[in-house]
Amino acid sequence: MRDLEGLLVVSLEHAVAAPYASCKLADAGARVIKVERPEGDFARGYDDLVHGHSAYFVWINRGKESICLDLKSDDDRAVMGEMLKRADVFIQNLGPGVLSRLGIEIDRIRADNPRLVVCSISGYGSDGPARDQKAYDLLIQAETGLSAINGTQEGPARVGVSVCDIAAGMTAFSAILQALLRRHTTGEGREIEVSLFHAMADWMNVPFLQYKYGGKAPTRMGLKHPTIAPYGSYACADGKEILISIQNEREWARFCEVVLGDPTLADTPGWRSNSERIAQRDIVDKRVATAYATQTRDEAIDQAKAAGIAYGRLSDIDDLVSHPQHRYIGVRVADREIKVLAPGALFKGEEPVVASIPTAGRDSDAIRAEFPVPAYRAPAAE
Repeated sequence: MRDLEGLLVVSLEHAVAAPYASCKLADAGARVIKVERPEGDFARGYDDLVHGHSAYFVWINRGKESICLDLKSDDDRAVMGEMLKRADVFIQNLGPGVLSRLGIEIDRIRADNPRLVVCSISGYGSDGPARDQKAYDLLIQAETGLSAINGTQEGPARVGVSVCDIAAGMTAFSAILQALLRRHTTGEGREIEVSLFHAMADWMNVPFLQYKYGGKAPTRMGLKHPTIAPYGSYACADGKEILISIQNEREWARFCEVVLGDPTLADTPGWRSNSERIAQRDIVDKRVATAYATQTRDEAIDQAKAAGIAYGRLSDIDDLVSHPQHRYIGVRVADREIKVLAPGALFKGEEPVVASIPTAGRDSDAIRAEFPVPAYRAPAAE
């Protein structure tokens, strides 16, 4: 039996954040009914690069059922109501105020089903001056200051994946599991709010604390660490780049001996501590860059291994695709099975389930039949 088998999740979702959270629940064995607008989740149309399907959609919609509902219709809203009476979890990420305008009130839903865990995902939350502001991943990267600490001295940059959506989805997933654990004790569900802004702001606590209490404004460092040296990317003789990370003075002494060829440097003023090295970062980086400029990246990696120094390759997408460390899971897309990079958590001794990506409304008829709307009966005459 899979961990969340027997749980029913109804997710009124689109785009990335809510589908990411519900995908994690589906991976754990929950039954997830994805409620889509009549034309389908607009994320289906982001691209058509995976055998005609969107890479975004394929990534986070495996293992779900799909029903298309027009929630402006009384009949379809009634179907939604019947599903929610029997659901364990309800996730929704409609725009600000949309759920209420559709006549779906969370208080009423929870009154009808007190065990229900409700998770609403929005851009900024239900309180505060920005609560009605529309929000998408790049906008939140900019609003939370994430873009300001990414990029180079020439300008800010976007993190190249939907990191704010992912942060919100991960936060929602963990909060839902927490609420389900408490329900096991109390028998009562809970209402959860997650916003992209607050999920990402939580991840920004280190630069926030450094600035608010230490007066240190973060700067854009490209592939260098803002407060550790040497820690960054260096070009090798074959045109490839290696990243190295010095985390303590023991590692620094080994680096001086093996890579820089000067064991006395570790005790030389200006080089002895991280604070001293940061104060003359340009000089330190130049010395390290000179050492790596005479070696190929493979030679530099062998040297880092010998010294016990943490290293990484500056991989392009070709390197990523061929990286030997990958794990994969299978996903069915239409009549094909493709490989997707596996989730980060590995459960030993368990084989991953090959789940399918639903076409829009694939399960509509079956779900409508399973959750029939009671026929209206007029009050009996006295």
